[in-house]
Amino acid sequence: AAGTLLTGVVVAIPPHDATVRAVSPVPASAANRLAHHEFLTAPTAEQCRTVMAVTCYSPLQLRAAYAVTPLQARGIDGRGTTIAVVVSFGSPTIEHDLREFDRVWGLPDPPSISTITPAGPVPPFDASSEEMVGWAYETTLDVQYAHAMAPEAKILVVATPVSETQGVQGFPEMVRAENYVVDHQLADIISQSFGAIEQTFPSAQSIRDLRGAFRNAERNGVTVLAAGGDTGAAGYESDQSGLLSAPASSWPATDPLVTGVGGTRLELNAAGNRVRADRVWQDAYGAGGGGLSGVFDRPLFQYPVAAVVGDRRGTPDIAMSAGIDGGVLVYGSYDPDETGWSVVGGTSEATPLFAGLVALAAQAAGHRLGDLNPALYALGARGDGGIVDVTSGSNGWADVIGYRAARGYDLASGWGTIDASRFVPALAATASG
Repeated sequence: AAGTLLTGVVVAIPPHDATVRAVSPVPASAANRLAHHEFLTAPTAEQCRTVMAVTCYSPLQLRAAYAVTPLQARGIDGRGTTIAVVVSFGSPTIEHDLREFDRVWGLPDPPSISTITPAGPVPPFDASSEEMVGWAYETTLDVQYAHAMAPEAKILVVATPVSETQGVQGFPEMVRAENYVVDHQLADIISQSFGAIEQTFPSAQSIRDLRGAFRNAERNGVTVLAAGGDTGAAGYESDQSGLLSAPASSWPATDPLVTGVGGTRLELNAAGNRVRADRVWQDAYGAGGGGLSGVFDRPLFQYPVAAVVGDRRGTPDIAMSAGIDGGVLVYGSYDPDETGWSVVGGTSEATPLFAGLVALAAQAAGHRLGDLNPALYALGARGDGGIVDVTSGSNGWADVIGYRAARGYDLASGWGTIDASRFVPALAATASG
């Protein structure tokens, strides 16, 4: 159906200039979108280009681009698995909005979708709070695109009562909530579309003190993913008023027990087929996070890429669609003044997309896959198994030069991106769980 633009001011995040970029207290790897571009009905690609000067894609195009459709024709659709989406506050309309998303695109509703608040009750939703609206949007994006990849996986929204920003704030509650999920065997995959720049924490030890849930997940075979960030090799200062002048990396993506997900830019035709090979995401609105950790040494699984990472933990590990120019369509109704469809990108998109693919692989394996990184790096080093090398683009941003894509592993795209038709069975056979 033709998209109808709701009344509203077109507000795009200004490119590259940290002094004028609009920063609000929303997820540090926030759902990066063109604000106030809500359409009453899902817009066409032509309408996105005309109204917003960007390309937009439907979930059906993404499913085709990542070769998910052939798997689901064989019954590999995520059934028997659960994806936990961890966010602050959640969304009061998440179930309704996912049903509408499914109705428009002809997707099945998930076996179940529910919200829990194990770290304490969430404050009542306030549509006048930019912070709460931002997290509601993040929740909506995460749920809709994890579900698009794995439509028969159960979805568990794990909402916390304190917003995660930069530094330690919000993380203790998230650790508590994730430990609850692991202890009670509630999910197979934990998807985290948030992060904070390592330099904004009081100390390296303050980060290490927050790792308990990831150790717990490793012991229980639960896979943990995190967004690599949306400011390329740069990162926000602790007060989010501007960008640091030196390279920076985002935790928890830098944690060795977590798979860090970077960003690519897709160029697809109407059927979801590529018209150009994927590049590292870098456009007027952001770039895929990646670089070297200042906290964690090179883990064992990164020894094959020591020439790239040196003696530090490097990120990302893998990359998925994140471009704003080439963003995806998301439906939300939590804010009555801005109900409708909008275009979104960022590694907040990439992470749930990858979570859905992990759910497919867990179903194919018949068990949880646990810490993915050893298997991921084994597949990458072999050069097979459905990992598609990304060899063009860079993740420089603002005044930080960043890293360029290259053959094999690099600090802009990790090992590259995914052909799920080959990756899912390869990961299922390789990951030990």
